[in-house]
Amino acid sequence: MKVKKFDVLTYDEIREKLTSGELTCESLVKSYLGKIKEFRRLNAFISVFEEKAIQRAIEIDEKIKSGDAEKLAGMVIAVKDNICIKDEKCTCASKILENFISLYNATAVERLLKEDAIIIGKTNLDEFAMGSSTENSYFGPTLNPYDEERVPGGSSGGSAVAVAVGLSTTALGSDTGGSIRQPASFCGVYGLKPTYGRVSRFGLVAFASSFDVIGPFGNSTKDVALVLQVIAGRDEFDSTSADVPVPDYLSFLDKDVKGLKVGIPQEYFSQGLDDEIREAIERRIDFLRESGAIVEKISLPHTDYNIPTYYILVTAEASSNLARYDGARYGFRAEGVKTLYEMYVKSRSQGFGAEVKRRIMLGTYVLSAGYYEAYYRKAQKVRRLIKEDFDKAFEKVDVIITPTSPTTAFRIGEKVDDPLQMYLSDIYTVSVNLAGVPAINVPAGFDSKGLPIGMQIIGNQFDEGTILRVSDFLEKNYDKKVNND
Repeated sequence: MKVKKFDVLTYDEIREKLTSGELTCESLVKSYLGKIKEFRRLNAFISVFEEKAIQRAIEIDEKIKSGDAEKLAGMVIAVKDNICIKDEKCTCASKILENFISLYNATAVERLLKEDAIIIGKTNLDEFAMGSSTENSYFGPTLNPYDEERVPGGSSGGSAVAVAVGLSTTALGSDTGGSIRQPASFCGVYGLKPTYGRVSRFGLVAFASSFDVIGPFGNSTKDVALVLQVIAGRDEFDSTSADVPVPDYLSFLDKDVKGLKVGIPQEYFSQGLDDEIREAIERRIDFLRESGAIVEKISLPHTDYNIPTYYILVTAEASSNLARYDGARYGFRAEGVKTLYEMYVKSRSQGFGAEVKRRIMLGTYVLSAGYYEAYYRKAQKVRRLIKEDFDKAFEKVDVIITPTSPTTAFRIGEKVDDPLQMYLSDIYTVSVNLAGVPAINVPAGFDSKGLPIGMQIIGNQFDEGTILRVSDFLEKNYDKKVNND
């Protein structure tokens, strides 16, 4: 098996080169811009801020020289194109917002800029973050760098590819049901979905408001922890952001796992899981046990209800959130219409893609009179049961380990005509969003085709530190053990 390798730099490596004078922020940004052009065929970016990024890099170089640089000076970040950046397009990969210019920065973006991060561009996604493959984009599909005939996962596929290939140091994505973790798995990078409310959603275009979370991608656990440290915390502009203290996430790194209780839910290792993924994860679980962790089997009994519950609730919220795109106030408006009704119908019919329209119709149906009780209210009750499963599990264990996806990256077009099969690729991730708990994808080697495998580490609410601790331990120790053996 020959595995592709890409020339990527972690932030620690960048800071070392900046300190030694081997690199400047300007030369770093120019090298990233060169690689973005070299890998244009992957279609990871919708827009690239070439001039602005170079100018900002020059300004950060001056701050480094004067000793005034902040903690993320030299970190080049790509941002998913459903997160607002002032005076730049925010398209959500949709025709309906093709020319929309944002009037303000998302809070996460604002916090990154204050710490001297450099934003290089906006990345491709499934339209309005609705998809698991980044095939549902008005701007065309993004390709998996390990096999360009395969998908990178979704909906944050562009951000995952940017980090995997080294088109940026880190990236922001959004995660509604696995949209950071699943593409991180398919592209072999770290991707963290924080606790719901840990990171402000202000400036994130809503898909399903009680599920959506902004989170980071990186090529190391530490890079993910650094970005989370900056973007986490209460925000007065978002009433759903939690007023919970943000710990020093870096203090959780470089620690062992002795005495840590690790739960393995039997329901996540049953039929449908690829054997190579199962074996890769079991090897890492064995290593944790050998390293002093206490591993025990647990049960999450309502697992079978994850997918139907998730898709009833998110489509209902999507139907409500996307009602604002009507051709009247902003965004695409159909031409040649004669009545207000015709304008609404044609603007939405022509402006939205097939998957978005499918979810709006499903959501409208489950919210409609006569079906609300049968579907939406019942799904809310089951969501509570799923949350209680996790609450009970975390009374016994510190973290839960599962696969991130039942398969490695599938071929482009393979599941486009079978929405149910596409939805099932999120079977191990949606429960985390239903419960509102944090989780990280950790790269777990490659399969026999040379495709990345992902492992998911789930933590209790607001306990991102512990999942970062386990992720960092595996990153720094497991590969070392394998190489020595």
